[in-house]
Amino acid sequence: MAKQTTVYLEDDLDGSSADETVSFAIDGKAYEIDLSAKNAKRLRKAMAAYISAGRRTGRVLTAVSKRSAGPQTNDAGAVRAWAEANGYEIGLRGRIPAQVREAYLTRS
Repeated sequence: MAKQTTVYLEDDLDGSSADETVSFAIDGKAYEIDLSAKNAKRLRKAMAAYISAGRRTGRVLTAVSKRSAGPQTNDAGAVRAWAEANGYEIGLRGRIPAQVREAYLTRS
């Protein structure tokens, strides 16, 4: 089964269509904001004087992906029990195949 996901970004300031996600940090906290090209330019212009006077730390900010609060797959016993009840053949030990975990997560 093919699945296609389309993501539309909305400008966090004015609700218009966003063109990019801008990352920045201040006071040791990292932020991301979705902005149109116009608002991204305004943000960069507003910060330009501070950036040019500041020192680079050498650290690179990276986004940390968090899973949504859906069904958890940490409980291998529950996944195995569900798989067995639904006709999947998997061993009692070892890694649970990704297709079985995916089916467990998308069960109805």
